[in-house]
Amino acid sequence: MNWSYRNTVLVLCTFAFFVTVTARLVISPVVPDIVETFSVSTGAVGLALSGMWAAYALSQFPSGLLGDRFGERPIILTAIGGTAVASALLALSPTYVAFLVFAIVLGGAAGLHYSVATTLLTRLFDRTGRAIGIHVSGAPIAGLAAPVLAALAADRYGWRAAIAVGTAVAIPIVAVFALRTRPTEPRYPDRRMREQVDPSLLSQLLTRPSVAYTTALCAMGAFTWQATASFLPTFLAVGYDLPRTTAGLLFSLYFLVNGGVQPLVGSLSDRYSRDAAAAVTMTAGLIGFAVLVIGDGLATAVAGVACVGVAMTWGAPLQSRFMDVLSSSERGLGFGLVRTAYMTLGATGSVAVGMTADLFGWMVAFGLLATIMALALVTIVSNAVFSLGY
Repeated sequence: MNWSYRNTVLVLCTFAFFVTVTARLVISPVVPDIVETFSVSTGAVGLALSGMWAAYALSQFPSGLLGDRFGERPIILTAIGGTAVASALLALSPTYVAFLVFAIVLGGAAGLHYSVATTLLTRLFDRTGRAIGIHVSGAPIAGLAAPVLAALAADRYGWRAAIAVGTAVAIPIVAVFALRTRPTEPRYPDRRMREQVDPSLLSQLLTRPSVAYTTALCAMGAFTWQATASFLPTFLAVGYDLPRTTAGLLFSLYFLVNGGVQPLVGSLSDRYSRDAAAAVTMTAGLIGFAVLVIGDGLATAVAGVACVGVAMTWGAPLQSRFMDVLSSSERGLGFGLVRTAYMTLGATGSVAVGMTADLFGWMVAFGLLATIMALALVTIVSNAVFSLGY
């Protein structure tokens, strides 16, 4: 496999990830307009969005099975194409019930991409940390672009146009991906999917010490990521009494730092160790959230947000670690399974932090995130100590 083709696939997978994230992020800025159109509560729209994220998490596992059976390329194309169609249906929703259903469909379609794309990149690259780090950067790039694109579309054409941005960005990517990538050989074309969904075998995989350890770290990372993505702007506006525009700019800084540092952290995990790179990210999170909780003023907020941006690059070393501990025959099924497991657990971050903020205030809520980062760091250090036999 020549170098240029491998990197073409890497770039296209990154853009595909950008598409699946953008399609979900363009909804949040227009929630008030959706509430008004359908005459429902904000909680009702929140239920639709929760359904979308749950479907995204749950589709990770079957995507791995489908990739093994049919090859990664058709599944990635289905994910991008499905995202385009679901975004269009969501934008055209005539009723709230239709909006709820299409939001769930969007989450399920978008969720087919990541696990399969990661498996494909692992087949193409020896330095998986760097490749995964670049691939993951599609999410923070979407975090920078989606709010801007949604605001421009909504101001000019209304909220439906904002959601249709997901379709607009997906169509050219699915076309280019179809034209520029080669068919991928299925790993197990004759293996029946039903045979792989054996609860005892899946349980054995998840409880394997190396897998369980990595899954636990990812669950803690996903918990903090979900809560940060949901509430960082509100925390800055309420906790620091910053103007909404300033809080929004700092949220953009978070995504900018996150996207810029992802490839570096991935490369560090290739050169040194997965756990060492993960420890750097958890340390940054502990410092960042602690600074945000203890500090005061714009300068402190900037420093804290930058550290949190570094912290949320944990995916590059930890997802690479999964690829290290899973055999080649397990990667398609196994990575999808652990993604579903840790993302489902991590999805509780928004609920837990939101309830904590309601009961005890935003400083205590973000102090909880610092505690989670500290727990993850202690877990990594303890694993290193026990591995050395101390």
